[in-house]
Amino acid sequence: MKKYNAIVLLAAGLLIAASGRAADAAADKPSPWQSTAFLGVTLTRGNSDTALVTANAKTQKKDKDNEWAFGVAGAYGENDGEKNTETVNGFGQYNRLFNERLFGYFRVDALHDGIADVKYRLALSPGAGYYFIKEKDTSLATEVGPGVIFEERGGDKKTYATLRVAERFEHKFNDKARMWQTAEGLALVQEGATVG
Repeated sequence: MKKYNAIVLLAAGLLIAASGRAADAAADKPSPWQSTAFLGVTLTRGNSDTALVTANAKTQKKDKDNEWAFGVAGAYGENDGEKNTETVNGFGQYNRLFNERLFGYFRVDALHDGIADVKYRLALSPGAGYYFIKEKDTSLATEVGPGVIFEERGGDKKTYATLRVAERFEHKFNDKARMWQTAEGLALVQEGATVG
């Protein structure tokens, strides 16, 4: 049953990429959304039998006043028939630019990690950000804001107040190749009581 979960995730990622291309072709003009998708499969046989399937899809859209970004990723793996990886995570973020460099944002992150016994972790964070570099092909931004995390781990439901600090870098080589890097830290401000 768990194998089907990974297959469904991969099919969903491929469907998103395929539907994006079909919509672009139908409109006969470039889409304002920039999207990427990745699918990886690793198999080894011999002294140990391992299998790992990974997939992710990301999309973003930017205009003069608004920026949208969404992503989903997942991984499933086994070693000698025993599950050793089972994760699904996703995010969504909206930025509203106040001027060319300063913006406010709202971000949602979600995670499931079957190996770490995290049934769900939902993080919500509003805040402010600033572009230190904002050129046609290169950008560097930092973000900071309060947040709250809701999670169920090991059967316990908890709520945490956090402080989120993040940094994002992106460089576009051409219309078909780009690289990006992100770093994010969540500092625990206060742990809430166990719920339930």
